[in-house]
Amino acid sequence: MPLSGEIYERVANGPTVPGGLPLVVLLTGFTDAGSAVSGLITHLNDSCDPHPIAVFDNDLLLDYRARRPVMIFEQDHLSEYRPQRLELSLAHDALGQPFLMLSGYEPDFAWNEFTRAVLAFADEYEVSGVAWVHAIAMPVPHTRPIGTTVSGNRRELAASLSVWRPRTQVPATAGYLLEYRFAERGDQVAGFVLLIPHYLAETENPDAVIAAAERLMTATGLMLPVETLSAARDEYYAKVNQQVQGNEELAQMLHTLEGRYDAYMAGRNPDGAEADGGGFDEQDLPSADELAAELERYLATRPPGDDDKRGLG
Repeated sequence: MPLSGEIYERVANGPTVPGGLPLVVLLTGFTDAGSAVSGLITHLNDSCDPHPIAVFDNDLLLDYRARRPVMIFEQDHLSEYRPQRLELSLAHDALGQPFLMLSGYEPDFAWNEFTRAVLAFADEYEVSGVAWVHAIAMPVPHTRPIGTTVSGNRRELAASLSVWRPRTQVPATAGYLLEYRFAERGDQVAGFVLLIPHYLAETENPDAVIAAAERLMTATGLMLPVETLSAARDEYYAKVNQQVQGNEELAQMLHTLEGRYDAYMAGRNPDGAEADGGGFDEQDLPSADELAAELERYLATRPPGDDDKRGLG
């Protein structure tokens, strides 16, 4: 258990951490369109051999009734309890390069204390830079590359990758607070918001996971193992395209999205800003509910037992 007054517990016999590593932050909670963050956490846990350094205290940071843990019921008894985890780990990329990974749920409580703890870890391990990613739903077509909005103080990343640069008021997240505090004291930090097609936001989209990994690699120089996800991405889009092609109304909606997207991209200045001050406008675009309803109507016409529904609920 953590010491009294502390929100985390250091792991006994934890790994030795060399100084100067990048810190990758992956927090689920507020939005995770396409399961980009949760999917990447699962993938990196399976492929990057993370060793926990510190585990944060659920009793202090997690609202259990809002995000209930899972228990396994075996016929007549409870056999397993699976609490959520928020932890700092030492992991290694495909080339064996070490990096720090802060991953798990976004804290429900004690954001300021959580942020102070992460900043202290960054000081202790002399972190070279911080990169984090999350994903939101946008009225964009799946037939175009996943776009990104970049924040932080890495101007070269914003110049090369940011396709949408709004000035707007957004709900705060623990990730944004971490970014703000790191930038405030002059540490290198980059945040990436993936712009996921809103009609696929509730699905598990392998392309979103790949995009999240690619943005983090660009910021950190790591080589995260994503090759194994390519086949899943191809299969996923094949099923989406099959459903679109089988429904004329849905195909027309996608065509409208493509036209809007292409017009927007054509109107951007070379530095990524909008030439006319515009942006992705949902006016005259089909809503996520409309697109989802079309998918449901199409699926309802499929023969019983067809497995095309999987991953597109």
